[in-house]
Amino acid sequence: MFSQEKRNEIRKRFESVDTANVADVLDNLGYFDFGLSQEFAPFTNTGKKLAGWAYTIRGQMTPFPMGGDAGKMEACNGISAGEVSVWSGNGEGICYFGELIALGMRERGSVGALVDGGIRDVRWIDEHGISVYARYRTPVQSIGRWKVTDHQVPVYLRGATITHVRVRPGDFILADEDGAIVIPVEVVEQVLEEAERLTQTEREIRVELAKGLTLAQALEKYGHV
Repeated sequence: MFSQEKRNEIRKRFESVDTANVADVLDNLGYFDFGLSQEFAPFTNTGKKLAGWAYTIRGQMTPFPMGGDAGKMEACNGISAGEVSVWSGNGEGICYFGELIALGMRERGSVGALVDGGIRDVRWIDEHGISVYARYRTPVQSIGRWKVTDHQVPVYLRGATITHVRVRPGDFILADEDGAIVIPVEVVEQVLEEAERLTQTEREIRVELAKGLTLAQALEKYGHV
């Protein structure tokens, strides 16, 4: 939908806006249920923003012989620059994503991961400076337990206001201290421009409040933000 140059520009601009403003903009546009579950948290690089295009990976619990998951490696090798690997599936208590996968994806230009499941090697991923948001951490590996079944297909992640949020390849992922949210690609530029406007308005309000403007005066002047 966008050239690589445009994708890079959009992604970098999203790094300067907050998920809270994006959530408000989506509500105003009628996209009400795109916030992800409060379980998603930055287990590494706490507070570091995650912003990138969704590269989806889906898996499921299934017993299989020890020795690796060829589907997982194929999926990981397909990721491109500026993309966030989005991991989905029905696994509980096991790791989908660890240090070596993180390094391999970063070599291909990935900017981080969003994992609807578990991660491990947290200390080492953190030392590498890779941004990862996940639901939990666990030392238990996926090999023999959970296998990748497909990639670059629509997936479902646990939602904040509904049970699951649909994420398609090419949608945009933004996560920060407040949580994680999905921005449908059809409205990504519109959402970005309005979120940037709100961000600038909030900067102006903070300056005026510091100079003595009261909250009531700010609300009267700027309205709800």
